[in-house]
Amino acid sequence: MQEIFQGIFIETYFTGVTVGAIVLPHGTILLDAPLKMEDVRSWRAALANQGSSTNRLLVNLDAHPDRSLGARALECTIIAHQKTAQIFRSRPSVFKGQNAESGSEWEIYNDAVGTRWAMPDITFTQRISLHWGPPDVILEHHPGPAPGATWAIIPDAKVVFIGDAVLVNQPPFLANADITSWLESLDVLAKTYRDYIIVSGRGGTLPIDAVHSQIKTLKNIIKGMDRLSKRNAPPEATESLIPGLLANMSFPTHLEEQYLQRLRYGLSVYYARYVRYRGASNHDQAENPM
Repeated sequence: MQEIFQGIFIETYFTGVTVGAIVLPHGTILLDAPLKMEDVRSWRAALANQGSSTNRLLVNLDAHPDRSLGARALECTIIAHQKTAQIFRSRPSVFKGQNAESGSEWEIYNDAVGTRWAMPDITFTQRISLHWGPPDVILEHHPGPAPGATWAIIPDAKVVFIGDAVLVNQPPFLANADITSWLESLDVLAKTYRDYIIVSGRGGTLPIDAVHSQIKTLKNIIKGMDRLSKRNAPPEATESLIPGLLANMSFPTHLEEQYLQRLRYGLSVYYARYVRYRGASNHDQAENPM
């Protein structure tokens, strides 16, 4: 566990995602949940040693199973964006492990199947402030990697938790993404929060250069999609984009197949949506010429 500012902690060694905690006078605000139950217990014990109280609030930064399956075991009130809550409501009450092909961490953790989801107790639409401090914690909607993607911002500490908005040395999750919105969110991050400690939901703190690298990666994906779309290529053709996307990433060899699969799945699903959207837009323009 690392203290990145007084009372603000992160843990990067659990399976799944980087989790955070803000220990405040009124209680502890938790940012995402460890995936494994043994990691949940370890996280709670570590925070207790730092003076964390039993008054806890958990923030789901999005609905990805890697960061939300362990939520129930934290036994506390949960807050999430309204669109994240909608995704939870559309799922079966028990996680059945469908679509085990997305290159996510839960897919290599057998005990994840059968876990009961914990529904958010509180939702918001754009912005909400938590006054458990000082300092105050602001939750803001910044869509892109997921419809309900949320950032947790602590202005007095100049710390921002950004979930999956930026991933270093691993490919992005694209299946539920909106790359146009994602680029807009990253532009805000690069301009407004360049002097902040930026915490990625997978890997911990990162330099501002990583934000620019993520922007470049997403723009390259859009360019590749454009080329394939102009040729009316099928979704499977997106696999040709993978070598170029992985070329500048450095990761252990044992993760290569997982990351390849993450891109195979994410690119094909995104492209299928992307081509349909372009087709619908072109049809509308033909029906309603200027």
